[in-house]
Formats: sequence, structure tokens, C-alpha cells
Amino acid sequence: MIFGFKRFLMIPIFYGVFSACPIAHEVEGVRLWSSPESTRFVIDLAAPTEHRVFSLENPSRVVIDLADTVIPEASLLPEKQGFVSGIRTGKQPGGQLRVVLDVSQSVKPQSFLLEPNQTYGHRLVVDLMPLVDSRVVKRILRSEIEEGRPVVIAIDAGHGGDDPGATGSKGVREKDVVLGIARNLALEVDSQPGMESILIRDGDYYLPLRSRIGRAREASADLFVSIHADAFRDSSVKGATVYVLSEKGATDEAALRLAKRENDSDLIGGVSLADKEPLLARVLLDLSQSAAISASAAAGERVIRRLSNVTSMRKSRVQRAPFLVLKSPDIPSILVETAYISNPNQESELRTQSYQKSLARAIHNGILDYFRDNPPPESYLAFNPPPLQRDSIRHVITRGETLSEIAQRYKVSIAALKRSNSLASNVIRIGQVITIPAI
Repeated sequence: MIFGFKRFLMIPIFYGVFSACPIAHEVEGVRLWSSPESTRFVIDLAAPTEHRVFSLENPSRVVIDLADTVIPEASLLPEKQGFVSGIRTGKQPGGQLRVVLDVSQSVKPQSFLLEPNQTYGHRLVVDLMPLVDSRVVKRILRSEIEEGRPVVIAIDAGHGGDDPGATGSKGVREKDVVLGIARNLALEVDSQPGMESILIRDGDYYLPLRSRIGRAREASADLFVSIHADAFRDSSVKGATVYVLSEKGATDEAALRLAKRENDSDLIGGVSLADKEPLLARVLLDLSQSAAISASAAAGERVIRRLSNVTSMRKSRVQRAPFLVLKSPDIPSILVETAYISNPNQESELRTQSYQKSLARAIHNGILDYFRDNPPPESYLAFNPPPLQRDSIRHVITRGETLSEIAQRYKVSIAALKRSNSLASNVIRIGQVITIPAI
């Protein structure tokens, strides 16, 4: 034994009854991931395994016993992270494998087995939650305050109706694919607690650009996202680009709104410009426009980070342009050119549901990243910040690399790498792009 049982912090939680089995199942990998609220420990297994999990104190640690399981001597254990300050393994009588997690504070372990999916095989997941959750305390203190309004995302599918937008060489029309991406993005947003979507266009019809802005303002949107698919005369050009309003576009819009400020319906952040002196009206408009552009750029940068994990980027930084659809002076607005429909390969990708969904999920995660860091003060997300979601990583094979070295570098198992990339063997080639699965 690698330690003695002295004093239990909690009654042991037993999962199943161990039975004698002549076959020892092998651990394929061990992974660790943390968020501000919890730490997740994952053991990749060759087969489902009976197990038990319990906590000990003095010092604090979590013990995981697995029946008829062995771990290869060369296995690389993850470095300390989150609540876990160390990891040890040892053999127990009867063919058990014991894994001990040294923890920095008293935690409550919650464990469950997961069935194989496209990326991973059988997994034992152990979530470590603090015994005293500061977030729960905050919610109790706010018990008499409403939970907060949802963050509203206005999603605009470009073009529509008799305006097809760009058309690829195989006949794929921009208006169709961007509507598909927009609808998938709306599903992603609506599945996120504390967020809701409004589809500016939810069918094959055309809306004037200012009507699109108007609908977003009527919905009191917190962010306006316009979805497009670019085109260029050179069919080899590819990649995604994210735009925000340029200084020239902002100046033009300010001049137009100031010229029409006698219109009582012309509001900036709910404040009418109609009764303001020219100088004050200009100051109010400039302040609102500057804040909107700054927020737009911050949101755009986060969307770029997420998109770069699922597609190539034409530009790795936010670009600025005088697009009319971005000219709302009081709503942060971004325009996403998801791909080049003029590129035959990207045209083929754009027409598939899987690619549309992957783009929508990446855009959603970027939006969520922004509002996690910048939640409106009265919103649900301000009271309930969502955990950070990790993306898969794209890795390009270089000369001399092996699958084993890549697995050690990214702290994933070889089996997980092979499953996520449909590899029949450990053979890889220079220039091949493989996906590193998220924990």
C-alpha cells in the first residue's frame, strides 16, 4: 500500500462490487483539466471497469480504485492543475489499480463512466468540486434579486430572396449556406443558459440593410452578428475573416444621424438626439459609437480564436470596413466571412451540415468567450459565468514526428488520437493535419 487509511472525510462511495477477473484492462491515458469552479480528472480505459471513489483528509486526497486494471509503466501522468497538486498510482491486492489525487483543499468527488464516442473510448470521469462553493454563496445573497435577463444575440444571414449573394462554381449560393449557418448558430445560442437568439432573416427573403439593424435594435440585442461567405476572382483564395466597422464608416454614419437628429425615434442607447444641442449630440454619438466599435473588436478577436480551430483564417486579426450593416451606433456588431464560396473546396464544405455546424459552434464559443469576460451587469451571465470550453487543436505533421511524441506533447492518449482522426495504424505523413481532441 502507498499510504495508510487513518481518517475518512466522507463515507466511501462504492460503484459496483469487485469481482475476480482473469483479464486486466489497461489504462490508455490519464488527463486533467481545470476551470475556476472545478477540476476534471479523466482515465481512458480499454473497457468499462468497476470502480470506487472516496476522500481522505490529513492530508486531503481523493482515492480511485479500479478493479482488474493496470497502467503501463511508461504512462505519462499529467502535471498538477486546479485542485490537484499531485498524482500517484500503485498496485493493490486482487488486481486493483489505485490512483491517488493529492488535492489542495477539501473537495467532493463525483464520478461516472462514459461510453465511447467518435473521439474517445471508455472513460472514467471524476469531477472535483469544492465543499464550499463561493458561487453558491453569491447566488444565496442574490436570492431576492431576479436571476438576470438573457444576453440577446441578433444573427443576420446575409443576402436572401432575389439577392443570392455570391455563387460558387458548383452552383452553391451564399444566401442558402449562410442561412444554414445562422440557424445552427441560433440553436447553439439558445442552448446556452442565459442567452437567446433572434434570427434577423429566417427564410429566403431579402431585407434592406437598415431594416436588419432596426430589428436588432428593436430586440435590444447585445451583439449583432452578420454571416456571409466571401468570393474572389482567384479561386485558390480561401479562409475566414471577421470585420468590424471602420473609422470612415463610423464618421459617415455619425454625419447621417446628426443630420436626421430631429427625428424623435433616432435614439442612441435609448437617449434621443432630437432635443440636444449639436455639440452635445455629437459627443453622445461619438461616445456610443466608440464604445460599440471597441466592444465589436473585442468580440471579433475571440471569434477569430475559435474559428481558427475549425477553418483556415484569411486574416488572423479583426479587419475594419465601412459595411452599412455594422453601423448601429449602440450595438456591438461583427461581420463574419465564413469562407470563400469561390474556392471549390470551400464551396463543397459550405454545403455540408457538418461544416455549417462546426462554423456555428466556433462562432458561438467566441461570442460566449466575450460575454464570459464582459457580461452585461444585469444579465444572467453576470450572476452565473459559464465555464471555459476548450476546443480541439489542429496539428500539422512535420518531419521526424511520431504519433507517440505528439500524444505526449498534448497530453492525450495514442488511442484517442487514432480515434479522433480515424487512423488505422500509428503511421503518419509529413504535412498531414490531425485533430488533437479536447479533454
